Amino acid sequence: MSAFSVKWRQARGGPRKILVAAGFAVSFCKRIAAVLIFLTAWELLPRLGAIDYFFLPPFSIVVKTIYGMLIDGELFVHLAASLRRTLTGFTLGVSASVSAGLLIGWFKTVEKFADPLLQAFRQTSALALFPVFILFFGIGEVSKVAIIYWGVQWPILLNTISGVKNVDPLLIKSARSMGASNLTIFFRVVIPASLPYIFTGARLSATTSILILIAAEMVGAKAGIGFLVFDAQQKFEIPRMYAGILLMSVLGFTANYLLLFLERRYTSWKQELMPRN
Repeated sequence: MSAFSVKWRQARGGPRKILVAAGFAVSFCKRIAAVLIFLTAWELLPRLGAIDYFFLPPFSIVVKTIYGMLIDGELFVHLAASLRRTLTGFTLGVSASVSAGLLIGWFKTVEKFADPLLQAFRQTSALALFPVFILFFGIGEVSKVAIIYWGVQWPILLNTISGVKNVDPLLIKSARSMGASNLTIFFRVVIPASLPYIFTGARLSATTSILILIAAEMVGAKAGIGFLVFDAQQKFEIPRMYAGILLMSVLGFTANYLLLFLERRYTSWKQELMPRN
């Protein structure tokens, strides 16, 4: 390739890169526009007197409160306690639910045996069972992890079962026609094809785990985001209360997009139904 051709390609690539960057900027602005409008309204409405300043402090005051908690180390104490409980319960729930879901979805005998009990248990609210967990495990860490485990397992379990049952029969027939055993089909075809369903269930469960955690930490906890919100409400420290609520939202947002990133990474084989230029 001649030097002229290289320079010509570089010259053409410059405007194209600018257009791509501009398109990315416009897309990013569209995605955060609603958030910016909400935060602006949160900041202005209390300052303009439209909402009582005491009941809803401006967003900047809440951010200043979070910064103060970050400086004195209180924020790390609450986040560490909540993350430890959530990750433990969520990990146990994922491990048990994915294993059970694969077995129930693949083996009809197991499904017929477990389905009546499964349908009965999944209708029972996790928060309604919290007093039962306290009776068995006390008000310490075990009861909080146990209630999170109970709440997160059902979306993952049901989505895993659905994923196994919705595997394309053509894939299974093709594998069998090439002499693959049932065990090979299960690990090399069924499980990979079920991953999108499993990740969908995990994203739903991640949100559920945080909601259950907040309620669980309001009883018998000495640290955690739920304890922070409850303690601030009891002491009428309203900016501190909103700081805890905002931290809870950020934690759920982060968990959702982390699982979305993992889903895209481990299901990169999935073809997107988009027109190509």
